Amino acid sequence: MEQAKQNRMAIEPLKKLFWKMGLPMIISMVLQALYNVVDSIFVANMEGTGALANEALTIAFPIQIMIIAVGVGTGVGLNALLSKSLGEKNREKVNRVAGNGIFLGIVIYAVFLLFGLFCSEWFIGLFTDRPDVLEMGTSYLKICTCLSLGSIGFTIYERFLQATGKTMFSTIAQISGAVANIVLDYVFIFPLNMGVAGAAWATVIGQFISLFVAMAFHYTANKEIGGHPKYIRPVGAIIKGIYKIGASAAIMQGLLSVMMAGVNAILGTADVDPTVLVGSFGIYYKIQQVALFSAFGLSNTMITVLSFNYGMKSKERARDCIKYGIIDTLITTLAMTVLFEIVAKPLSMLFALSGGSSEALVDVCAKATRIAAIGYAFMGFTVAVQGVLQALGYAVKPLILSLLRLVVFVFPVCYLFTLSPEVLDTVWWTFPIAEVLTCIFAVVFLRQAQRKKIDTLKEETRKRSDKLIITVSREHGTNGKRIGKLVAERLGMKFYDKELSMLEAQHRGLDRQYAEGHREEDMYSLYLSLDAKKDSVIAQSEIINALADKESFVIVGRAADYVLRERDNVIRIFLYAPMDYKIKNVMQIYGDSASEAERRILSSDKSRAGYYELVSNRKWGEKENYNLCLDCSVGNDEIVDTVCDYILKIQNKHD
Repeated sequence: MEQAKQNRMAIEPLKKLFWKMGLPMIISMVLQALYNVVDSIFVANMEGTGALANEALTIAFPIQIMIIAVGVGTGVGLNALLSKSLGEKNREKVNRVAGNGIFLGIVIYAVFLLFGLFCSEWFIGLFTDRPDVLEMGTSYLKICTCLSLGSIGFTIYERFLQATGKTMFSTIAQISGAVANIVLDYVFIFPLNMGVAGAAWATVIGQFISLFVAMAFHYTANKEIGGHPKYIRPVGAIIKGIYKIGASAAIMQGLLSVMMAGVNAILGTADVDPTVLVGSFGIYYKIQQVALFSAFGLSNTMITVLSFNYGMKSKERARDCIKYGIIDTLITTLAMTVLFEIVAKPLSMLFALSGGSSEALVDVCAKATRIAAIGYAFMGFTVAVQGVLQALGYAVKPLILSLLRLVVFVFPVCYLFTLSPEVLDTVWWTFPIAEVLTCIFAVVFLRQAQRKKIDTLKEETRKRSDKLIITVSREHGTNGKRIGKLVAERLGMKFYDKELSMLEAQHRGLDRQYAEGHREEDMYSLYLSLDAKKDSVIAQSEIINALADKESFVIVGRAADYVLRERDNVIRIFLYAPMDYKIKNVMQIYGDSASEAERRILSSDKSRAGYYELVSNRKWGEKENYNLCLDCSVGNDEIVDTVCDYILKIQNKHD
């Protein structure tokens, strides 16, 4: 009965956890996709030339995706390396990693600047020979590439903010740019009559606004990262470390660009008006990104949660992570399918409000949206499986799935449909077909991964021992460390707090500087960047279990009550206190004012709760997780007496 209760407690927080972590990612990514849709709506409604302008944007769009892909890949590696260095309290390395991130941003921009100056017309010419489309596409692409510093720079500074946990600032910066882009789109295209060039200028100005806002937040609020120009000097080892982590993300994102460019080329060979066919594909693809980015948001969440539970060797929780991650992704993408089946026609009509686009374009776009939406659930499943594979340490198989769904199945199927006289009606089946075929491979890969990685996890039996272990979890300001140490001294047991960081450093082959600078508070902040930090948590879990095999001890924090969940010789304690008592303690320890102390307490407890819930799938501070929950306002000595008396009674009972 107790085990069944424990299972329900583990499952319920896990469901909430996916949505709590995934929803902000989904909202942020969907906003980015939506303002691309709005961009196209303004362009398509240009008087007289809207359809041609939309075709030009569709042809140029793969390069914009490639800029984002390279930036995202660099940002992923940069964020991981920054987070690692911040956790190690290696200030010098933090600054050098950040400086090299800026250096790489400048190099990436230089590459796309050269491309924009010398290759824009050549690239657009690969997909069209119509002078008006060629001119508009070249103008748009040249502006977006030659001024891509805003987009690339924002990606770099966004990661600086995310690595230090200031995600709200990066979201504000992104929304600021998106709103500016939408407003300027209207102003430049209609009142100022700047045409496609106006759309391009609105895009790059919005990107620069995002960059400037992010830079302002970084240089005023991001004190953890130094900004001296000397750190911009490139360091080969750091750059290698960034791309060792970020290269796969760049490749997977870059395949989106390859797919769109390839389909543009294939559709251009069809014996129909490319303004309608290629233009409809461009509109459809930007709409489809709303569903795709929603799936990616949940997939990224699953990577984080599953990687930890797998690292903890918890077979049941790992299975649940996969189960609920896939279910939640399917629910989201099925909801997107229903939504776009309903709004396909009215949404498509937004692209012809002013008569700038033809009725044929609207009809084909609506049809494309409805047909392609059939494949969203299959797409969601594949994206979820990619997340599972990445969390379990696979690097090649997620790339194979991306190649299958974006290139291998899309290109030949799309080409066969272009041979049909009904191409405007049939070619859109390319995408559901590609998603279904890829889904078959995803099922195979998922089953292989489960058999090899999950099913082989050894079910740990509850370990009995004559050793005694006391875990202490506590709210900030309760004197939990002091109480834990006093209990250890009175019972003649070892006490672990900072000492655990030294053991971890030895375990992982790290230097002494890591252990000396590695605070418990840094561990609790890691739930903001778990992909970069799972090794540290897993290492601490292994160390705690190894210690539990050979000695009695008292340990503070580190989710030790969960790590030692399979042992019956553990006393789990949670310490809490009224806020005024905690404020008074923090003021005495840190010299804070009352308001500063309260902010410190709330911030620390939020981080501890997030870390604990992510690692354990349990609710931090809930009484069911502990043997003793004590109000520390009665005083340290009284709490120590209570704990020791309780332990004595437990031992006498067993004797």
